[in-house]
Amino acid sequence: MSGSIFLALLNGLLIGLSRALNGKLGLAIGPLRASFWNHFIGFVFLAAVLIVLGGWSVENLSAAPALAWLGGTFGALFVATNSLVLPRLGAIRTVVLVICGQMVAGLLIDYCANDAAPEPLQLAGIAIIMLGVLAARLSGARKASGTAGQPAAKAG
Repeated sequence: MSGSIFLALLNGLLIGLSRALNGKLGLAIGPLRASFWNHFIGFVFLAAVLIVLGGWSVENLSAAPALAWLGGTFGALFVATNSLVLPRLGAIRTVVLVICGQMVAGLLIDYCANDAAPEPLQLAGIAIIMLGVLAARLSGARKASGTAGQPAAKAG
């Protein structure tokens, strides 16, 4: 289990780095083009890995349910959207909002697939994340106005 936890954390780091790099690419060439090149380069990389490992095959492609193939569409939209919003919101806000959206999706999927109602601590976790976004926004507003780190003015 600790290996899986490590891989999940590493995956999160790679996602954050990937989003930041794609945000820069999106600023340079536009979010849709950035998403295209992200996926094209990813395709070439994975094709090479599969060929080297001997796993390239088109067998059993019809075994997956039709809706499962929409994952690629959602992935492309995810990358394009991140390429658009990350330069505008900044990395930390974008990442936190994406994680919050993923938590909401996870709750909805568990509810729909397993009829498992959200637990109060899960809802509290989402609320805490949203409070973190608000705190980051307020901190950013203070920095922008030049009042961050300055003591409050004394009356009289």
